[in-house]
Amino acid sequence: MVGPTSYFDPARAGELDPRTAELVRRRAAALGPAYRLFYREPLEFVRGEGAHLFDADGNDYLDAYNNVPSVGHAHPRVVAAIAEQAARLNTHTRYLSEPTVAYAERLLATMPELGEAHVMFTCTGTEANEVAMQMARMATGGRGFICTTGAYHGNSELVGALTDAPRRGRPNLNAFDVPDPYRPPREGLTAEQLGEAYLADVKSAIDDFATAGVPFAGMLLCSILANEGLPDMPPRFMAQAAALVREAGGIVILDEVQAGFCRTGSWWGYQVTDVEPDIVTMGKPMGNGLPLAACAGRRDLVERFRAETGYFNTFSSTPVHGAVGMAVLDKLEDRNIRAHVTDVGAHLLRGLESIAPSCDKIGDVRGRGLFFGIEWVVDRESREPDPAGAGAVCNALRDRGFLTAPAGPSHNQVKIRPPLVFDRSMADAFLEAFADVVAAVPA
Repeated sequence: MVGPTSYFDPARAGELDPRTAELVRRRAAALGPAYRLFYREPLEFVRGEGAHLFDADGNDYLDAYNNVPSVGHAHPRVVAAIAEQAARLNTHTRYLSEPTVAYAERLLATMPELGEAHVMFTCTGTEANEVAMQMARMATGGRGFICTTGAYHGNSELVGALTDAPRRGRPNLNAFDVPDPYRPPREGLTAEQLGEAYLADVKSAIDDFATAGVPFAGMLLCSILANEGLPDMPPRFMAQAAALVREAGGIVILDEVQAGFCRTGSWWGYQVTDVEPDIVTMGKPMGNGLPLAACAGRRDLVERFRAETGYFNTFSSTPVHGAVGMAVLDKLEDRNIRAHVTDVGAHLLRGLESIAPSCDKIGDVRGRGLFFGIEWVVDRESREPDPAGAGAVCNALRDRGFLTAPAGPSHNQVKIRPPLVFDRSMADAFLEAFADVVAAVPA
């Protein structure tokens, strides 16, 4: 359950300054009062630049959370690409478009593991995952999918069924436990035994479909298990799980919405977890704020799906989307972002790990590139998740001008996932603020 300090409580609206309280009231009236806002005191941002966001009073916040503006908020190159192409032409996807074709070619070149492949553009990661699941069902004739018990891949009826799935009980869906050695199925297991135990759970999820008479379609996982809390998976777990899926005739779908576009220091998260996909889905950071997502897969899978469904998307793969996608790739390559992420990520991880021993509430620090999860617990011995504590830390950082949010299956992780232009000076400023917050936590 989300800690009580993780989100704004509408009952506290009267404690806000009049302008903010009025905007909160109008938002609730127009969008619905259950639509959540981050932090005890919600923020209204009016301008962004790089890794900085500015509120209506001009206060500067360092963004250590948002992966959508992957190359920075309001990046001039991206803004210019939108404006110039929109001023020239933007149409639906039934006409030839040089920007769209060039972008598709360049995007596919970053994922040679797919071999001969096609890409299908969508507007959201949810749509991309929906297409991927339908594609897998069509290719296999199956219906059943496996995922983790801590999964999140989108909000449609099909894809949303995977969210925090129970091990069994949902139609055409079996889940296996998150392979997290920090919370093992039992104590005292070696790394090899842990891997065997988690893989046995994957195999059980697959085998139970056969027992129930449900044809198997495949597996959908985030390549680094981001929403599962970035666990330090047993070596080769992902590759071995994929092998089990293929042995059963299933398709391996890897979700790169959070892991992709250099977030881990490689182009794709699956390249650091050593697993090869049949289908890759991607979204958020590829458009740097413009709704752009995609599903890329082996040519045989995509061609069959397109031939049998006639799938298209009016508002994806337009000339503007192609121009923006190219601008993002230009920026990632021009700045050598992969090397930058590796350097700054290692620096930030070392800093977090040096702070952790000073506080018994920090149970574990996980990191891949510029993506971190700080496991906040009641105490190190019990490892009991403390979502309220994680929420309090995120609010304390917010008060110091640094944006994070609670995450993980138990919402007890402090999630750090900044724009990729986050540099060492920003990392040092964040570490100083985090050390101050940690020092103020009661023993």
